Amino acid sequence: MGRGDLTDREWARLEAHLPKNTGRGGRWACHRKVINGILFRQRTGIPWRDLPRRFGKWKTCHDRHGRWSADGTWDRILRAVQADADAEGRIDWSMVSVDSTSCRTHQHAAGARHRPARIPGRRGEPTHHRPDEALGRSRGGFTTKIHLTSDGGCRPLAVLVTPGQWNDAPQMIPILERIRVPRPAGGHPRTRPDHVCGDKAYSSRRNRRYLRRRHIGHTIPERRDQRANRQRRGSRGGRPTGFDRLRYARRNEVERAVNALKGFRAVATRYDKRAYVFQGTVVLAAIRLWLR
Repeated sequence: MGRGDLTDREWARLEAHLPKNTGRGGRWACHRKVINGILFRQRTGIPWRDLPRRFGKWKTCHDRHGRWSADGTWDRILRAVQADADAEGRIDWSMVSVDSTSCRTHQHAAGARHRPARIPGRRGEPTHHRPDEALGRSRGGFTTKIHLTSDGGCRPLAVLVTPGQWNDAPQMIPILERIRVPRPAGGHPRTRPDHVCGDKAYSSRRNRRYLRRRHIGHTIPERRDQRANRQRRGSRGGRPTGFDRLRYARRNEVERAVNALKGFRAVATRYDKRAYVFQGTVVLAAIRLWLR
């Protein structure tokens, strides 16, 4: 086992959730060796063609990562791993924090073709891409933004990639609706945390109405201009928003989750041209954090 490879304990948790060979066509190469190769590239940020020979053919790792990012396999594996953690009582639902982080985009991530690409290794199944490919310009230059929610254990529950100039507030509802942790005993997956914490970038009437409608407690500081507007309207402006400083101090949990994700160099700097591939890269990093 090389440095950064899956340990036996991590592999035992992951193996049961991996796709099985269907019997049609050639058999897949060893999942463990290929996934270790994908993780090596993710941890170091090297080009795919420079993968060491011990991981097999570089194109096998490249194609499998692209295929599993396109068909949602990485997302399904993340939910399965989270379901195991929830069954063991390792998910802290008492406080879920939401935040975002900007990732610099490498020049090799630009120039994707503006036509429907196809899932590697498949025929006749076009992959529909978003027109912006989650690339945009902000103060940091050419960037992509990662929105995420984390539990009290500083591990990502859901992730979403957008262009770097997109605001945080409109993305709060989409990222919360991506939380879906299946229940091993059956029934609807768990989607509702007990409490949500976010910084003032997520302060909006729309977000607060959404959280109240779902009976989710929240700690989000009110922006100064919003407070002045409410006070100017008098009784028509509504009641002041509640704010608990002790709960807000736990917002560092999502910041620590961001720090752990950016420990993977292929996440801290985006090298993938396609948005769905970079989404898969971030989801795989989240899977690795849950396996630890």
